[in-house]
Formats: sequence, structure tokens, C-alpha cells
Amino acid sequence: MIKYIHYKKIFNMNNPKLHSVIKIAAALIFAQLAGAIGALFTTPQTGVGTWYSVLNRSSLNPPNWIFGPVWTTLFLLMGYASYLIWQTKKSLIRKWAIVLYIIQLALNTLWSILFFGLHSPGAAVIEIVFLEAAIIACIVLFYKIKPVAAYLMLPYALWVAFASYLNFMIWFLN
Repeated sequence: MIKYIHYKKIFNMNNPKLHSVIKIAAALIFAQLAGAIGALFTTPQTGVGTWYSVLNRSSLNPPNWIFGPVWTTLFLLMGYASYLIWQTKKSLIRKWAIVLYIIQLALNTLWSILFFGLHSPGAAVIEIVFLEAAIIACIVLFYKIKPVAAYLMLPYALWVAFASYLNFMIWFLN
């Protein structure tokens, strides 16, 4: 026989499972929102259109269609990593880890604005160094709190290191 669960049990705000689902969703949406804001600057009208298509690029530059799925995946990993940190006991290190996480998300968005929005690969090269440093610092703090959260951030750090090379080559070749 099927057992029916009353909706008040599911949507009870004292339900810890509901709180976890809401926190996971909030963390994932927050990370994706940073990515979406950055993506606004990569539209054909602002960035990837004619300006980007005529730039000289490294032979290692992947096709444009790769970037969307990669960034979406990285932002999901970042979001879940931040959720794992958010779930830990409040402490000074947790506070600084969350602050660094927000800073690196803001720097990520700023990179898109500089590179695609302002068409300034040179400024973006300088900025991406700070972005990578913020990511590494975030990983270090995440590791001290919850190592798995740090591991979830590693693909992002590696991708941004690769993006740094691509950015530098675009600036150098143009």
C-alpha cells in the first residue's frame, strides 16, 4: 500500500532535509549567477562577435562551443564546494573562506567584463593573476575546513590557469 506524506511534513521549515535542499540550491544558483553575469559580456553584441573572431589566438585555443559546458560544470562544482563549507561549524576560518569565495566569484565576473565587455586582453591578463591567486587562497582555506570542498575547486583552478595562458597569448599575438 502506498503511504501518503502530508505536504506539511515536506514543507515544514523545521525540516533539516528541506534546509539542506534550500542551501544546496542557493549555493548552486549563486555560483551560476556569477557565471551568467559574466556570460552577458560574451554575447555576439559585446564580445564573442566580430571582435573576438578576428583575434589571433593560440593553437591550443579550444573551439568556442567548449567554453559554455566547461564553465557551467565548473560553476556547479564551485557551488557545491561552497555549500560544503557553508554547512560546517561557524568559525573565523569559515568566514574568511566564504569571503574569499565571493571575492574570487567577483573577480571571475570582472574578467569577463574586462576581456569581452571592454575588449581589453591586457587588463584581463593582469586581473586573471589576481583571480588565480584568490582561487588558490580559497582552495587552501577550503582544504583546512573540508578537504573534499578544496578538491572540487581544483578543476576550476586548473582551467583558470589554462585560461590565463590563452588570455596572455591573445594579448601577446594581438
